Amino acid sequence: MHQSNKIKIVKRNLNEHLKIIQLIGQDLIEKISKSSEIMSKSLKNGGTIFWCGNGGSASDSMHLSAELIGRLKKNRIPLRSISLSSNPATITCISNDFGFENLFSRQIQALGKKDDILVSISTSGNSKNIIKAINQAKVNKMKTISLLGNKGGKCKGKSNIDLIVNSKSTARIQEVHITIGQIICELIEKDLKL
Repeated sequence: MHQSNKIKIVKRNLNEHLKIIQLIGQDLIEKISKSSEIMSKSLKNGGTIFWCGNGGSASDSMHLSAELIGRLKKNRIPLRSISLSSNPATITCISNDFGFENLFSRQIQALGKKDDILVSISTSGNSKNIIKAINQAKVNKMKTISLLGNKGGKCKGKSNIDLIVNSKSTARIQEVHITIGQIICELIEKDLKL
């Protein structure tokens, strides 16, 4: 590929990213703030933040969980946070014995309790295992927050808060999801005065 074509691709991707970031309106900004408040309240009350996602969103769920257990901006006490996408033995056991669509809901059924939060991440909003996890979290009387793409898919309206990145590009959605997630983690650190 010619160098000028490569530069065009780089510029196109950067411009798409900037355009989507600029499209995050006041409504989404307020939802990001509200999400951090709900999560901070849960953590103050001894709750756990559970994260889940598939593929790149699984990586995001592990990354954001680690920001709370480790740190984002400063040394502080670790916060209760678990990525349901991170244990290979659990993932393969549940997928093999109960089907991939039950991967997250079974873990929530076992571990989730009233003061906990489920943060589900799905670029399409149509993942069966994410939908089942949200439904199970409701059964467990947990609050739910969803980071979604496109128009929210089948997950739209199922959670207490939907953070929808209005794009059809998986790469751009994932970039904005991780940005939103890190903003939420920073707000949690500020809310808890850690």
